Amino acid sequence: MNKTLAVILGGGRGARLQPLTRLRAKPAVPIAGKFRLIDIPISNCINSEINNIYVLTQFNSVSLHRHINQTYKFDSFTRGFIEILAAQQTLSSDRWYQGTADAVRQQLPHLRAQEMENILILAGDHLYQMDYSEFIAFHNQKRADVTVAVKPVTREEAGNFGILKTDENDTIVDFREKPTPENLAGIESDTGDPVRPYMASMGIYVFQRGMMVRLLTGEKGDDFGKHIIPFAIRHVCVKAFKFNGFWEDVGTIRAFFEANLSLTDPLPAFDLYNKDKPIYTRARYLPASKLDGCQVNRSIICEGGIMQQCFIERSIIGIRSKISPGVRLKNVIMMGADNYQTLEEIQEGLKGGSPLVGIGKNTVIENAIIDKNARIGENVRLVNEQNITDAEFDNFAVSEGIIAVYKNAIIESGTVF
Repeated sequence: MNKTLAVILGGGRGARLQPLTRLRAKPAVPIAGKFRLIDIPISNCINSEINNIYVLTQFNSVSLHRHINQTYKFDSFTRGFIEILAAQQTLSSDRWYQGTADAVRQQLPHLRAQEMENILILAGDHLYQMDYSEFIAFHNQKRADVTVAVKPVTREEAGNFGILKTDENDTIVDFREKPTPENLAGIESDTGDPVRPYMASMGIYVFQRGMMVRLLTGEKGDDFGKHIIPFAIRHVCVKAFKFNGFWEDVGTIRAFFEANLSLTDPLPAFDLYNKDKPIYTRARYLPASKLDGCQVNRSIICEGGIMQQCFIERSIIGIRSKISPGVRLKNVIMMGADNYQTLEEIQEGLKGGSPLVGIGKNTVIENAIIDKNARIGENVRLVNEQNITDAEFDNFAVSEGIIAVYKNAIIESGTVF
């Protein structure tokens, strides 16, 4: 796989994942308690022996850059690299990235400089485990110019994706972007599953390097899904690689919330415990979490936390989380904290009556995401009693019915929502 260059698209604004992307790029959003979304495609690359990786970034990218630089370092005896290509002004372009294809187009000089046969295009906000070597082998065997990873979906799901129609040779012969139910006629494929008769693009592509340059210079559209792939289908050989494993686009609050909590299932579809396909992240030298008199059901507790006499059900508790006595959490993603508070900071907070980092005594929280470094006081009740679907407040928001407490927010004692 040393003839494949991976390009991970991490520059999107992440508007659908607000407020988690208010202060960070979408690929930098924490997931599963201790990882970040960018760790998923990078880990898939490493597990597939693809060690030449570019990450394209643009919006709110400081924490993403820091995470990549602190986490992924190949030794001097390998030819592998993980490099960040940020949007920048040059003599040939003074624009921000206008879309996924435009981002790659602006970085073509760097891609041309690499002596690679294939370019693998990946998204930075998907949850899945894929052996890209099988994908690349299929692409080479079929002698395709472009290959699109596809997943069978139901009629109800089809409207959320670009739907591709394939022939008996896996050649893509038609494409429709997020079709309405009345536009689905005639675009069914032989998926082998009558319940899922439509092939959905996963936003994962492999291009023969020279062909990618031709397509990006021949078609001026800014987006792969809307412009480049439809153009390629009309002019060159585009194949479909069917993927039957778990794959989830976690680009919305609801999808992110449900995908995280599904990891607490007894046998989750996404396997964090697969020794052959580990998910890598930054090494942190933290103590094990300390639990005193707690009741924990179907939850994930990450390292470095301190929990006392609390009740936790179907929740993910991130690193360095502090949970006080009497707290009840149900369906909660708590992202934890970047640092421990010092003794002086704790004493100063107690003296001033300000909540400490973590969750104060006798607080009840349900169906919520608590971003990093949040300070939630005592006797707080965040359960969305009025069943509000979408709203914004000073220190938290409601999106798709899910409460999302902002990063670094302070929720005063006695708050009820």
